[in-house]
Amino acid sequence: MATSIVMPQMGYDMKEGTVVKWHKQEGDTVARGEVIADIETDKATVEFEAYTGGILRKIVVQEGVAIPVGRLIAVITDPDEPLPDDILIDEPAPAVAAQSTQQDEVAPAPAPVPAAAAPSPAPAGEVRASPIARRLARERGIELALITGTGPGGRIVEEDVLTYAEAPAAQAAAESSAPAPEGERVELSRMRQAIARVTVDSKRDAPHFYVAVDVDMTKAMAMRQDVNQAIPAESRVSVNDLVIKACAGALQLYPKFNSTFRGDYLQMNPRVNIGIAIALEAGLIVPGISGCEAKSLVEIAVSSRDLIARANSGTLRNDEYSGTTFSVSNLGMFDVDSFTAIIFPPHAAVLAVGTVKEQPVVREGQLAVAQIMKATLSVDHRVADGAEAAVFLMEVKKLLENPVSLML
Repeated sequence: MATSIVMPQMGYDMKEGTVVKWHKQEGDTVARGEVIADIETDKATVEFEAYTGGILRKIVVQEGVAIPVGRLIAVITDPDEPLPDDILIDEPAPAVAAQSTQQDEVAPAPAPVPAAAAPSPAPAGEVRASPIARRLARERGIELALITGTGPGGRIVEEDVLTYAEAPAAQAAAESSAPAPEGERVELSRMRQAIARVTVDSKRDAPHFYVAVDVDMTKAMAMRQDVNQAIPAESRVSVNDLVIKACAGALQLYPKFNSTFRGDYLQMNPRVNIGIAIALEAGLIVPGISGCEAKSLVEIAVSSRDLIARANSGTLRNDEYSGTTFSVSNLGMFDVDSFTAIIFPPHAAVLAVGTVKEQPVVREGQLAVAQIMKATLSVDHRVADGAEAAVFLMEVKKLLENPVSLML
């Protein structure tokens, strides 16, 4: 049966996306879960996986065209099934989550979008360029009008800007076109605008409160050293991996903090998908590790390393980008002692952790030195109260201070 493939919503505030590359062509066989396209959002380029198998019968949206969330981009049919006559003339499809589980049913298709069949020429005076290309050009002081685009319809893509920037004449052109330093107007990138919207919405809609503790990481750091000496370098455990594992254990005991507020009820999430705040050059994203409740500490470490690498290379999968249920933000690598984080919608909470630092402590009446990490939990007060948050955070603290439990 024919299945409409629509532009997925890969992020809380994603309104539109752009297919920057089709990995399959019309007539190709597609397996469920196979990457069929790269989709560019405000924040990243994400690999989009097919949520059904069959034949890619029709590509509706060509590369380089921005399409609203929920609009038809392609049609997958059974091997011997022709393209339905009315597949492109139904009402617009509703926005769907990136982790859609549609398999056999035909999703509602959008109204005709003839302009999406091929990139239309840009109006006079307008330069067609991808969001990433525009950001790079702004950062390097390059006029887009000076660059020749090699993308669909002459669209300027990231590689075009990088190629131009390496040319000998680029520096002189950039210097002549750059605005004066004083009073300079710096336009926000699409990614920074998206971050602004998300954080404003979160602080406005979710009444935040904060609970903080000091965690004695002495035993955890010693165990981490022992573990890392016994495993390959690519599997080595970081402090953040220890925190994620502890959070996964605590979330299983206190699932309210793994839920989503839905107005008059809480949507409990069956899996613990922990997002990691990753600072890219263009801004912050929060992709996640799925199924942390079933992963060992080393498996979390491997998944975390892989996630960070692919976030930097722009090859995240759609489920990693949109399916998180809780998040961890760590500024310890910047020698930050403590901070409070803004909840990433639609999460109920976020844990912010600082650096692990040697500090004097009193143990059984004696002064000693311990490795202390400050942890601050930001909580949506609509979901939980202070006492509940304290109990949850104390469970995280207990697991980290008795790290053998993280290996079980």
